[in-house]
Amino acid sequence: MTGRGRRLAAGPGLPAKLAVLLLLGVLIAAPLFTILAETLRPDTLVAWRDVLASRLSRNLFWLPLANTLTLGFGVAAGCVVIGGFLAWLVVMTDMPCRRTIGLMATLPFMIPSFATALAWGSLFRNARVGGDVGFLAGLGLDVPDWLAWGIVPTMIVMIAHYYSLAFTVIAAALATVNSDLVEAAQLAGARRRRILFGIVLPIALPAVVAGASLTFAGAVSNFAAPALLGLPVRMQTLATRLFGMIEIGQTARGYVIAVMLIAVSAAFLWLGNRVISGRRSFATVTGKGGRSKRLPLGGARLPLCGVAFAICLATTIVPVVILVASSLAPASSALFSNWTLHYWTGQSAATIAQGQPGIRHNPAILLSSAVTIGLGVVVAFTASAVGLLVAHVLARYRNGPLVAIINQLGFLPLLVPGIAFGAAYIALFGAPIGPFPALYGSFAMLVLAATAYLVPFAVQTGRAVIAQVSGDLDESARLTGAGFVRRLFAITVPLAVRGISAGALIVFVKIIRDLSLVVLLFTPTTPLLSVLAYRYASEGFTQFANAITVVILVISIAATLLANRLQKKSQPWLKD
Repeated sequence: MTGRGRRLAAGPGLPAKLAVLLLLGVLIAAPLFTILAETLRPDTLVAWRDVLASRLSRNLFWLPLANTLTLGFGVAAGCVVIGGFLAWLVVMTDMPCRRTIGLMATLPFMIPSFATALAWGSLFRNARVGGDVGFLAGLGLDVPDWLAWGIVPTMIVMIAHYYSLAFTVIAAALATVNSDLVEAAQLAGARRRRILFGIVLPIALPAVVAGASLTFAGAVSNFAAPALLGLPVRMQTLATRLFGMIEIGQTARGYVIAVMLIAVSAAFLWLGNRVISGRRSFATVTGKGGRSKRLPLGGARLPLCGVAFAICLATTIVPVVILVASSLAPASSALFSNWTLHYWTGQSAATIAQGQPGIRHNPAILLSSAVTIGLGVVVAFTASAVGLLVAHVLARYRNGPLVAIINQLGFLPLLVPGIAFGAAYIALFGAPIGPFPALYGSFAMLVLAATAYLVPFAVQTGRAVIAQVSGDLDESARLTGAGFVRRLFAITVPLAVRGISAGALIVFVKIIRDLSLVVLLFTPTTPLLSVLAYRYASEGFTQFANAITVVILVISIAATLLANRLQKKSQPWLKD
């Protein structure tokens, strides 16, 4: 077969496909392959025995695995129950204030999990590990250890953070339930409970499984909440154990734990997808129009509305109020008295926080702010560019084995916990590669790791914006001789600039509030706000940690609101 024949057999756009495949191979496949290969070298194979089958393995792996799975299943169950309950109320019932509750139920995921964990500590921290106690202990209440530290508060914090995912997925599924089915059941005399468990729940089962899978994967990969609420009492998860191994230089054991963490997270995501794909008879949207008929709650309307509001307030407003109050209070034990602006604008004082100046005059915090915002801007641009390239190939060249490989690689980071992905980048770029120097500790490594990790989100955004541009325009330009890059930047980008900007802002928000990915890549030369907040909290400077977290929240919420506004302008169907 001639060279032209081979190109035709591979389908159109072969150069673009190969370029994108090479790019994803370097950014995603190579680090993950390297971390596995590092554990299979003759001098590191012993690390597998140390982790899995030695006298050390109980503490190195099996106990952290048990804690990780307990948190994963507990968080998944809690998120499905709470998210599904709120989704049912908002979508299918006549409860008042549904729109407000629906909006509030999507907000907790905007709040970093370490922010919720810090707020929990400011309320419930007791004297078990020394240092400043929380507000309740300051009032003289006896806060039990199981509520202040360990697996219970960690699980509660992660449920409060992740239930938004389950709510969003389940609400979208419930919105497609044909009201004729519900109305027919009501006419047949079925009670509300029978309708819920006999019709609504089976139809929404794929969304329930998807929500459980997503929240399970988020919980097992979460580093912040177990580190802040578990490590002080020596409760380890796979994520915190991985961090500890890398921190003390036992990289081989750390890489083994990273591989196992990836396997656990990917296995349950795969299992969830398998359950969903194994059942096909969920079609409830037909060509026949249906009336929206909500289930009457009768006398339970106001009580259920009160419960829904309480859940939303406890997971959105309360943590933010506690963080702000703690950043103004001289101690967490007195959150709402003797407020001071020292932690924000104060100069160095020997009697306060060991002489640490407030945010405005603190060079470490100011440098971290600049590096964090700079990283967010650069990654927003690079991830959006990579995502647009991948999405363009997937949208314009839909067939062929290369497209399938590109699609799999583009979404592979979703299966990899952030801290394990950071370890993979240390394995690949932590040492020189030929003429290229080691990147560990450099801003470039942060950019590369964050770009690769956020590619799936950028690809999803890229698909949405490319869908707005007719393929006829691209085909016409191709027939006139315009190349791939020329068509992309002369047609697609100008016509979909609002959607691209919205996607870039979403990437910006994700990276500036991320801790799991960057906690292993953090060095004094590349300080970041999220890691600095964690360090301050670990060292007992709670007010500084909470003040930094408030700064992250303000930036995140402002960028998210701007992104939502741009999305509604670029995609009119998102408007009410």
